[in-house]
Amino acid sequence: MTDTDRKWWKEAVVYQVYPRSFADSDGDGVGDIPGVLDRLDYLDELGVDVVWLNPVYESPGVDNGYDIADYRAIDDQFGTMDDWEDLLAGLHDREMRLIMDLVVNHTSDEHDWFQNACESRDAEYRDYYVWREGRSLEEAGVSDAAFDPAVYGLPAGVRELPPNDWESFFGGPAWSYHEATGEWYLHIFDERQPDLNWENPAVRREILDMMEWWLEKGIDGFRMDVINLISKPEGLPDGEDPDAIVRGADQFVNGPRIHEYVSAIHDVLADYDVMSVGEMAEVTVEQAKRYTGRDGDGMSMVFNFDHLRLDFGPEGGRWSKGEWSMADLRETITHWQDGLEDDGWNSLHLNNHDEPRMVSRFGDEEYRRESAKLLGTLLHTLRGTPYMYQGEELGMTNYPFESLTEVRDVDTLKNVEAARREGRFASESEMLDLVRYRSRDNARTPMQWADEEHAGFSESTPWMPVNPNYTEVNAAAERSDPDSVFHYYRRLLAFRDENDVVVYGDYDLQTPNHEDVWAYTRTLDDDQLFVVLNFSDDETTYDVSAEFVGDASLELSNYDAEDGVAATLSLRPWEARVYRLA
Repeated sequence: MTDTDRKWWKEAVVYQVYPRSFADSDGDGVGDIPGVLDRLDYLDELGVDVVWLNPVYESPGVDNGYDIADYRAIDDQFGTMDDWEDLLAGLHDREMRLIMDLVVNHTSDEHDWFQNACESRDAEYRDYYVWREGRSLEEAGVSDAAFDPAVYGLPAGVRELPPNDWESFFGGPAWSYHEATGEWYLHIFDERQPDLNWENPAVRREILDMMEWWLEKGIDGFRMDVINLISKPEGLPDGEDPDAIVRGADQFVNGPRIHEYVSAIHDVLADYDVMSVGEMAEVTVEQAKRYTGRDGDGMSMVFNFDHLRLDFGPEGGRWSKGEWSMADLRETITHWQDGLEDDGWNSLHLNNHDEPRMVSRFGDEEYRRESAKLLGTLLHTLRGTPYMYQGEELGMTNYPFESLTEVRDVDTLKNVEAARREGRFASESEMLDLVRYRSRDNARTPMQWADEEHAGFSESTPWMPVNPNYTEVNAAAERSDPDSVFHYYRRLLAFRDENDVVVYGDYDLQTPNHEDVWAYTRTLDDDQLFVVLNFSDDETTYDVSAEFVGDASLELSNYDAEDGVAATLSLRPWEARVYRLA
């Protein structure tokens, strides 16, 4: 390691705040920026370095803020720009940093640009979005009898198909017909989230100017939503890969000009001491190096989702459920640890606002505390920047949905509707089982602050129901219990902060074949850590390689354990140990 390898964002721990569900200061049932400000001492106590703030821009809220109507305004439900300025100052006063969530693949349909674009085919901002003529039934090889206009939401008398066969991540076609102008517009997500046309230089200028405006306000970087979708291929051809995550993804993911566009973004960021993390729908290790490596586009790191696709079913992708194993998880994460060891940087995450709670997915709710601590140990002792999602430090779990009336997430509702049309649910019970397992709303239930009405989140009924286990799982109880998940996380964050080996050390897997145990070393010069994790609800034995047996100090553990590494370790359910080798 050389001095030039050191970056503040490599040494940081990022805490994601989903403001709508974090803390409500004004009693309207929706979290807000003053609510976040009120809880900064809590984050400081935990040891957080960076807050990633989910979108608080002006928005109609179709996709909870990921449909932006004004990039330079704060939505009234979250507060004012003065409130945001106070939050930034409060974080900086506590030596914490702020990164903003930025969505530039698409806008809201209420953005002034799109409102203008809908006026006519010659409108000033028409080319800010992607518009195309539809295809005739004859051209597409579809018989008149087989055509169902309801699938495309077409008005009476219009009988044509979208410009291509691309699908939306939220289910159904990625195109909507605009009756007033007789053309279709592209939306890779909801129909109220039209895709921007990055081929237009004016769009690029608008976006880059806006980013510089926020940087001048003093923010510390951006998390860039689905950033590798912004380049679409010329001619917008049909999808060719039947195994793509959605039809057409092989065409619009990592498109032909993506590195040109991301490099242009970096040219703006390069004038500031900031970090950037790009959410990537589909990215390989080699592609990640092109975005983040020494000769790449300048991103600090990317979010990859290989490990979060392990439990997808063979049919239905994300909206089905498949089997996964610890060996799969170990192999996938090790692939990224090894792949970016010499060029690039990893992001470390097991949940976020778009994913179920990690304890329910990768741990065991019957061993909630133990598995929460083990998963935290994994995230905070790997090589890369850890990203925590609010409530993770409490061991929060998935919500026990009993009806779709409890669901607010447009992605869940639209994909359930699409699966019903395709006949993929044998019963309502099967559908609800999948919603309980998969829905993004599992992560969006209100933060559980205390054993009091509405979990201390709000004085009135929250926008989403509170998980009923808040009486047991809440911040007040966790902070008062020295053996809690919260205090274990405090030790994890402090340990990482105090030990360069955790940040910069080499990762070496020691258990490529063990069914339940994941063990690895982290090595920096003469400093070596030995991490042992039992991903099982059974007691497990692990025969340790002779080179690690002997004197060692136990630095972290989620059970009572002793110093020294024995030749055979007997590990209790979901036990985690971190040794410093002599």
